[in-house]
Amino acid sequence: NELGGILKNKARLVAHGSRQEEGIDFEESFAPVARLEAICIFLAYAAQKNMVVYQMDVKTAFLNGKLQEEVYVSQPDGFVDSDNPNHV
Repeated sequence: NELGGILKNKARLVAHGSRQEEGIDFEESFAPVARLEAICIFLAYAAQKNMVVYQMDVKTAFLNGKLQEEVYVSQPDGFVDSDNPNHV
């Protein structure tokens, strides 16, 4: 907010890939995030040109991708639904 307080916390459950090896478990990897330097350059340019910057969040951006290989996922401890323990 305008006072620097946190309005709400956000979190995202992502596939844990730290045990995968490039060339064996996957060929390419992508991160849907921008580097801090790129954001700073963009904001500086927008400020210099007196541009208005808008922000948005697309909640279903990664739900419909087609996978070419099998991916195994497990729930983090404490997040398993006791009624559906095999559902992620």
